[in-house]
Amino acid sequence: MKYFVYILKSLKNGDLYIGSTENINNRIKLHNFGKVKSTKSYRPWQLLEYKKFNTRGEAMKFEKFLKNHQQKEIIKRKYNL
Repeated sequence: MKYFVYILKSLKNGDLYIGSTENINNRIKLHNFGKVKSTKSYRPWQLLEYKKFNTRGEAMKFEKFLKNHQQKEIIKRKYNL
């Protein structure tokens, strides 16, 4: 099974959200339909990028890496946020 780490941008306030999932299309729909508690207030969301992994462990490790403050700042600069 494949796993994905994705980066979303809130079109409401420009915030970033980083997450991981097995089904990226379904997960983005859940974010935009308000079914994810932590992102519900900041809809709609736009997918900026994603990366595919072979194992859940690899995906979780990369997600944790991206969520560190320094990496989030690099991502913000990349997308001029």
